Amino acid sequence: MSNGDVATPAASRPDPRDLRCSDSDREKVAEVLRGALADGRLDLDELSDRLDRVYAARTYRDLEPIVSDLPSAGGSPLPAVQPGAAPLPRAGAQSSALDRVGGAPSSTNAVAIMGGTTRKGAWVVPSSFSALAVMGGVELDLREARFETRSVTINAVAFWGGIDITVGPDIRVLVDGVGVMGAFDGPRDAVDDSGVSVRVTGLALMGGVDVKRKEATGNASGSARLEP
Repeated sequence: MSNGDVATPAASRPDPRDLRCSDSDREKVAEVLRGALADGRLDLDELSDRLDRVYAARTYRDLEPIVSDLPSAGGSPLPAVQPGAAPLPRAGAQSSALDRVGGAPSSTNAVAIMGGTTRKGAWVVPSSFSALAVMGGVELDLREARFETRSVTINAVAFWGGIDITVGPDIRVLVDGVGVMGAFDGPRDAVDDSGVSVRVTGLALMGGVDVKRKEATGNASGSARLEP
């Protein structure tokens, strides 16, 4: 080793857990907690307490203990990508829905209680997905998503809240939910097995579930609403 070369002692290298976490990292952990509430692993008081700790966290080390006792978190502050998942498309990439079939979903629900949550971009939609909005809002954008199977069912429940679902022009949609002092609106295509089909069912109680068809985000031609 020359005199100008200085080895960096291993002890001086920063522990990855001491690195600063981002807003995106915090939101991923918050999604794990909301999913734990939906699964009955946490109650509302525990969720509120842990969310306060999440949004106050500065490093990955701060995030770790918040989710260490939740199976879905795997002891890591960030949900791990499941092995064997099909590669995700680049954001904005144009492809048909059939080209995007295959992959392992990282979550099966989206929960918004007095807040908001979003699924968009290159995520994997499971064959059965649940969305719950209680005095909050859920946004599901399927235009760039992959699909675990060619037939998907989304169970949407909105109570004093709203759930907005956006699909691309290449997806067949059937909306058959019920609105009680609320609205459950969207396309009612004839679902067949020639492509990807999405069924949206559930309940809008003093709230709203709205399914819209729009062009992919990379298409500059805009969007068009398909009326029932």
